[in-house]
Parts: sequence; C-alpha cells; structure tokens
Amino acid sequence: MADTDEGLPMNKHEKINYVEFPCRDLAASKAFFTAVFSWEFEDYGPDYCAFSGQGLDGGFFSSDLCASTDTGSALIVFFSEDLLATLAKVEAAGGAIVKPVFDFPGGKRFHFLDPSNNEFAVWSEL
Repeated sequence: MADTDEGLPMNKHEKINYVEFPCRDLAASKAFFTAVFSWEFEDYGPDYCAFSGQGLDGGFFSSDLCASTDTGSALIVFFSEDLLATLAKVEAAGGAIVKPVFDFPGGKRFHFLDPSNNEFAVWSEL
C-alpha cells in the first residue's frame, strides 16, 4: 500500500494530519468514543489524551470551550454503513442528537453532541 510503511500511516506533505478537540470532561469523552466507535486512547498527563487509527489521528485537550457549527467550528463527519445502528449507539452512550436523520445530496445524516458538547455528524449512503 503506497500510504503505509510496514503498516504504519505515513505523514503526507501539506495534508491534514491531526485534529484536536476541546474537552470539558476527558474521562466522559473517552468512555463515549470507546463505547460508540471503539476508540482507544493514550493519556499524556491529566489534560490531554490522543487517539489514532480512526481515519484521522487526534486528541482531546482540557477546555471549557466546545466545537459547534453554531459558533463557526468545522464539523467532523463520520461514515456509517448502518446509520440507524450508529445513531442508537450514540444515544445509548449518552450522546445528544441535535439534528435528527435528514436527507442531503448523496445520503442521509444526523448530528450529535458528545459529553463535552462538541458537535459531530454521521452520514450514510442512500
């Protein structure tokens, strides 16, 4: 595979490489993303944790702020092969649905808030 070297992702010059999210409650956010998306985390002290292997590596940092499209934040969108099953997992893990499933060109999607009130979306093809 051209994008890997011995199974490890390679950094690409001037391509998006990492994303960081503000987080009001690291433990709650870690539990949520582990329950819904099976993420694993590595802690870097009490105020930061990182995840990898999820399409884009990133982390959460302690902050009273949150990422929301209402305040101009970029929106991270997950893909799901079974939108309703993913929605059920989000709700079961305590996520708040802020935009129920709706149609858009190319598929359907919904928006949710994680435990730190960061907004995310999940989409699926028709």
